[in-house]
Amino acid sequence: MKRSLLILLVACTAFIGAIVGSIFTLNYFDAGSSYNSIEERQNLKLANFSPDSSRYNLSTAPINFEVAANAVTPAVVHIRTIYGGGKFSINALDQYLNPHAVSSGSGVILSDDGYIVTNYHVIEEANTIEVVLNNNQRFFAKVIGQDPSTDLALLKIKAKNLPFVRYGDSDKIITGEWVLAIGNPFDLNSTVTAGIVSAKARNIGILGDKNNLQVESFIQTDAAVNPGNSGGALVNLRGELIGINSAIATATGNYSGYSFAIPVSLVKKIMDDLLEFGMVQRGLLGVQIADVTADLAENQDLKVVQGVFVRYVNKGSAAEASGLETGDVITAIDNHAVKGVSELQEWVARKRPGQTVLVKYLRQGEVREVVAKLKNFEGSEEVMKKPVNYEIEGAYFEEVPYSKLNELNLDGGVLVKKLSFGKWKKAGVKESFIITHIDKVAIDNVGDLNRALEMKKGGVLIEGLMMNGEKQTIGMDW
Repeated sequence: MKRSLLILLVACTAFIGAIVGSIFTLNYFDAGSSYNSIEERQNLKLANFSPDSSRYNLSTAPINFEVAANAVTPAVVHIRTIYGGGKFSINALDQYLNPHAVSSGSGVILSDDGYIVTNYHVIEEANTIEVVLNNNQRFFAKVIGQDPSTDLALLKIKAKNLPFVRYGDSDKIITGEWVLAIGNPFDLNSTVTAGIVSAKARNIGILGDKNNLQVESFIQTDAAVNPGNSGGALVNLRGELIGINSAIATATGNYSGYSFAIPVSLVKKIMDDLLEFGMVQRGLLGVQIADVTADLAENQDLKVVQGVFVRYVNKGSAAEASGLETGDVITAIDNHAVKGVSELQEWVARKRPGQTVLVKYLRQGEVREVVAKLKNFEGSEEVMKKPVNYEIEGAYFEEVPYSKLNELNLDGGVLVKKLSFGKWKKAGVKESFIITHIDKVAIDNVGDLNRALEMKKGGVLIEGLMMNGEKQTIGMDW
């Protein structure tokens, strides 16, 4: 009898342990994203969402800014960035009380579990990135990836059940359509301005890229945008994201009539690349191009005055393999008319290496079509994941086994497996130390560690614990 009771007790204990472990895993363990497309995540969360279409019938109803403003404002965040190096201070508030430089901008929450899009120039070279929600909750953000060529960056905060802005379709917006710009100009949180779409596919020459791969195909609006609005939302009257506010046309530094936003069609692709690969996968035709102008058409004896003129075809490129030649005039990509370089760049930039585009072009007045299989900058048709470095400055790192995370009640962490002479050892870090935070940002895996240290200059604050559970805080010059 006693033997039967003992077996029953063991079985019950194992069952309860399994349930508790499962709950812990589902609720607290963050092993990174389980999906590769933010749009899929949005669709999953919005599966039961059925908007009242009559409320958005713009042809009959009066213009209503209130619905979109109220829906989107909670999902637009204030981003505060701190720059500068110097020696590490044991006072954790020192960087806020005596910072080298502080800047601010905006961001847009894209998913309920904390992914945020902003401009690259908002967080460029920042030591610390702080995100303040509309309800004044504050988080320290990790950088998932950044792309200077489109001026976009993807951040992540550790939070759940957040409000987010659903993607719209920037291809369907039309000149004259009402839009709202929502952000934090001059540190004024949750500011909403209204305007119309003034133009599409604008190239204003503000982005630079070392490989000359910048993509400028902005939505131009006359909604008031000022310093601090960068990274904020441009939405239609249905509250759908159609762009990320990025720049203004001004001679004074403040709003002077026009603002420019990155179209969401491009944002979606860049965000998914950064989420899945940690870096942007740019598919390239491999051509040097120019807008067809009246002068160019006359000089080259072209039969059209709109399109993209091919000045040169790069050796070994997708364009060369498909048969494109110098002097061709590209008029459409995937059956979408391209009137200039900006439109062509945007349509091609939506594709990854290995994917194809249908190119319609004119050669000596004859309309032709060809399918080109895109390549990356190195000439490969393969996508590449950002490498993870397991050895950094004399320290060798490993992922912490799940069993140990469970034992220590940790969401994630990185184990210092081995030390040789270098910054880590000099700072007093010991082998078997588990790093859980760097400058208050959670470090869940070695990839997080790589990304966190990539942006650091000067001192960093390392938090963690030894394998026996003893907590430690260490300051290290970086």
